[in-house]
Amino acid sequence: MAELAALEDPKARAVNERNGDDHGVNLGKLRAVAKRLKTQQDLAYRLWETDDTAARLLALLICRPKAFTRAELDTMLRTARAAKVHDWFVNYVVKKSPHREELRLAWSADPDPAVASAGWALTTDRVAKQPDGLDLAGLVDVIEARMKAAPDRLQWAMNHCLAQIGIEHPEHRARAIDVGERLGVLKDYPTSPGCTSPYAPVWITEMVSRQR
Repeated sequence: MAELAALEDPKARAVNERNGDDHGVNLGKLRAVAKRLKTQQDLAYRLWETDDTAARLLALLICRPKAFTRAELDTMLRTARAAKVHDWFVNYVVKKSPHREELRLAWSADPDPAVASAGWALTTDRVAKQPDGLDLAGLVDVIEARMKAAPDRLQWAMNHCLAQIGIEHPEHRARAIDVGERLGVLKDYPTSPGCTSPYAPVWITEMVSRQR
């Protein structure tokens, strides 16, 4: 913890806080610490328990994802409120867990929008990598009905799923674009030059064009 405190940079904190993260540690330096520590599950538990954002990010880099029980993962998600912790937890830990499908189903239907967004992130991963068994048309139905009014984090996750369906599955592409156009979610989101807009119709069209 003292080492992490020494890495605190006020400028980095200012940037991170604008993105919903309450820490000031440069992520490159944090990854260097993780590389030195290597995998240490016991230390990862102790770092997570501090409730410090930088410490929790480090914990996610040095843990063994398959070592966590389903109950532990559920509890961790519900306390992972910083945006980067939430993102890394889902992508670096849950996606590698043997419990990911059970959690995907449970979290997607959770009344907590932050928890539900994690379920949708796992669904998006399946849409891209393991779509067999998914009701893609049904997912688009749910997105069409709920995305417009969803809180920001959940809306973003549902929008990503809609875009991924359109990108990866040509038979659903026209409908995904149509739903995106009618809902208009993230249509005016500021996008830096050279980056792809998160607005689903533009995102789908751009990514499909790159595949050709």
